[in-house]
Amino acid sequence: MSILFLIPENFTSEQIDYIHKALNTIANVSCLTFVEAAPDATSYVRVVGDSIGCFSEVGFTGSIQDLNLAPNVLEQGCFRLGTIIHEFLHALGFYHMQSASDRDDYVTIVWENIQPGREHNFEKYASTEISSFDTGYDYGSVLHYPATAFSVNEERTIIPKDPNATIGQRKGMSEKDIAKLNHMYKCDGSINKNH
Repeated sequence: MSILFLIPENFTSEQIDYIHKALNTIANVSCLTFVEAAPDATSYVRVVGDSIGCFSEVGFTGSIQDLNLAPNVLEQGCFRLGTIIHEFLHALGFYHMQSASDRDDYVTIVWENIQPGREHNFEKYASTEISSFDTGYDYGSVLHYPATAFSVNEERTIIPKDPNATIGQRKGMSEKDIAKLNHMYKCDGSINKNH
């Protein structure tokens, strides 16, 4: 399946190359390909560089939708490879791991430590809305928030029930992330090994 995208902003060539590296990372473990949208395209992911953080809508809107990556040096802020992958996985239809319907079996959300107005980032969705595709909860997901995400006081907002678990990595997709992506897009073993 081809995913259309466009990078119209004035990112540096180094930043553009890093966005392409993140897309190639996703393509290399799936059957997805990322294709630059033609100038007259009406439905694609547009990568923009406003200075207000990293975010994307979940799933395709059927129109031009913005995925924001606030410019930074490589491997900082929105320009960590895993963060770019994280935002594109949102555009591909994936919610945050801690939004899973069974998350209360695996983490405790500390609501009083969350910045006012940021609580929506910790919403839990019903199993009828999102699926783990039978992979189970994944502390190692690139889509899992770190322990102090949106903390108002530098204390933890998410406490794993497994004391040995580490959450919030932004290095790349976990094995379960890859399995879910391939299940959702019905890749059935047809992986782009040499993308």
